[in-house]
Amino acid sequence: MTSDLLPLKILSSTVGVGVLTDGWNLAEPYEDDDDARCFTTQVTFATPFATPPVVHLGLSGFDVEQHSSARITLKAEEISDSGFLVRISTWRASRIYSAEFNWLAIGS
Repeated sequence: MTSDLLPLKILSSTVGVGVLTDGWNLAEPYEDDDDARCFTTQVTFATPFATPPVVHLGLSGFDVEQHSSARITLKAEEISDSGFLVRISTWRASRIYSAEFNWLAIGS
């Protein structure tokens, strides 16, 4: 019996970013109620996949100013066999000082 399927490969990690990270702009005062602010960080896989994997993100922690609502989104973008970008966004009066997320990549 032979199979053309490659075995599954699973990688995961936790990433923390915030005001001490170069380029962090989510703690800046907002200029307009509809002003969305984004921060992007690169995640590089310890070993590459044969093809781009499926990536799942989960927010595991954050530090947000208490005077406004906690508004935060995470999105995986530009997924390749060697890594992906994570876009962290907030809007309106929310000010985020740090965010921690877990990622899980499944592929072959």
